[in-house]
Amino acid sequence: MTQIASPVALAEIGAALGDPTRAKMLTALLDGRALTAGELAWHGGIAAPTASGHLAKLTELGLLALEKQGRHRYFRLASPLVARMLEGIQLVAAVEGPKRHRPTGPADAALRLARTCYDHLAGRLGVALADALVAAGHVELTAEGGRVTPAGARFLGDFGLDIEGLTGGRRCFCRPCLDWSERRPHLAGALGQALAKQCFRLGWIRRQQDSRAITITPAGRQGFVRRLGLPDATFVGQSGFASD
Repeated sequence: MTQIASPVALAEIGAALGDPTRAKMLTALLDGRALTAGELAWHGGIAAPTASGHLAKLTELGLLALEKQGRHRYFRLASPLVARMLEGIQLVAAVEGPKRHRPTGPADAALRLARTCYDHLAGRLGVALADALVAAGHVELTAEGGRVTPAGARFLGDFGLDIEGLTGGRRCFCRPCLDWSERRPHLAGALGQALAKQCFRLGWIRRQQDSRAITITPAGRQGFVRRLGLPDATFVGQSGFASD
């Protein structure tokens, strides 16, 4: 049985997230990758020695996990649950938070078009993918979770996913994840992760340096429309595409 956190523990985590530097570091890790202390210091806009104290606190609170490889130390989000919490806070901040004027730029448009939310696809691309799979009868979603239909298992199997293999782990198989920019659900869980991995593997998408935004390649634009059934309007008038 999951234990309920005490108000003191909740306050400690809230205080940690309330620091802008720590918030920037955690947000940088929302693409699911592990980064070094130096890289996280850069994202936080601070010197490397200063970053050590912040990272130690976040690790102590169970928000970060430390991995050592030789002389190198890498930090990643401790679990998908931490990623869900951060994405939820971003959603609340976008909808209910204080309205401050902030000029938007290319980075904002790219994030809204396509990004990773921990290890699955988000943004307009992620929501359109979820919509297409539901509309085709391949996936059924409820507020609590989701399932792949028999027709969907065949369809996604042809796409290269081992649906049966995804159901045996401890992780939730499929669930809707409310997208902070689109305000509608994209696919998370083991299924969302597998879809993202396959799209990276096929070269349909690729990561952008120092950003959660992902670039959609020409092959990806064709593949999403022709193979996965996304409407072409998903990509019309949007930045974030590779030119070759």
